[in-house]
Amino acid sequence: MALAAVGVTAALCGVVVRQKAPELAAVLTLAACVLLLWNTLPLLETIRDVLMELADLAELSPTILRPMLQTVGLAVVTKLASSLCRDAGEGSIAAFLEIAGGAAAVLVALPLLKMVLQLVLALL
Repeated sequence: MALAAVGVTAALCGVVVRQKAPELAAVLTLAACVLLLWNTLPLLETIRDVLMELADLAELSPTILRPMLQTVGLAVVTKLASSLCRDAGEGSIAAFLEIAGGAAAVLVALPLLKMVLQLVLALL
């Protein structure tokens, strides 16, 4: 709940500041996002640890889980960066970031796709 309060407070401050100094509003938004992300990292580490435990229980190799976690991380960073660019009025940069993030996610997931294909071919 504290993160939600910080987010709403920063958003309201951004609206007020944007009326007088739009360039400062972008800096305020960026600072709020960094603060929120920094405070979210322990949650993400806990999720990663639980997923690793589950992978151990299921006897899954870390090479299978790693691409999935990297893809989720890329999605989060891409969404954050593109939203910041849109807030700053740079829609074209935001669109490019989304395309680049999607391409990076596919690249990271290719080893997993290769493993799945090998598994299917071995079953045939």
